[in-house]
Amino acid sequence: MNDGFDWNAVRESLPLLLEGFRVTLLATVLGTLVAAVLGLVVAMAGRAPSRFVTVPVRVVTEFVRSTPLLVQLVGAAALFNTVEPLYIGIAVLGVHYAAYTSEVYRAGIDGVPKGQWEACRALSLSPRRTWQAVILPQAVRNVLPALGNYAISMFKETPFLAVITVQEMVFEARKYGAEQFAYTEVFTLAGLIFLVASYPTSLLMRKLEKRLGH
Repeated sequence: MNDGFDWNAVRESLPLLLEGFRVTLLATVLGTLVAAVLGLVVAMAGRAPSRFVTVPVRVVTEFVRSTPLLVQLVGAAALFNTVEPLYIGIAVLGVHYAAYTSEVYRAGIDGVPKGQWEACRALSLSPRRTWQAVILPQAVRNVLPALGNYAISMFKETPFLAVITVQEMVFEARKYGAEQFAYTEVFTLAGLIFLVASYPTSLLMRKLEKRLGH
């Protein structure tokens, strides 16, 4: 036990935290990809002409938004207890944030000028060609900063994965702190790693938002 700040604990725990950070980063990247793709699918489904499509999509989306991520993780882990916890965590993160990115996509699609739609009809473009070549490229470009901000938010919420035994960075920090009684040192180091990883990304998203806004 050391009443002061134990720098030896920092040096000893750093490799463990970096290994946990690798898992954190993997969950964030893959979860973001799931959220980006699924969010677009949900946004497109929400514009379907049939209520048999739009109503279930709306109900599921509202359910996901209205329940905490922690509850979703525990529930999914209980339902799919034979699946690797990391895969469950990635899927739940992706689905949870897809409910929010779908609204971002919807706003981006609604933000495309009506003249673009009218020009596509005047050129007799098929609906598929209209979406692929005209609407989606503009919509996605407009929502990139918002998607980036959600990715940062997901990164900061990966510690919730520890409740389903995913060995991400905070899981490793808690484990080391319990074994060595060095919670202050190890959680300070984990917080600094989060800061170093997320702050530059936040600045990049801010710069991108300003650039796309011009």
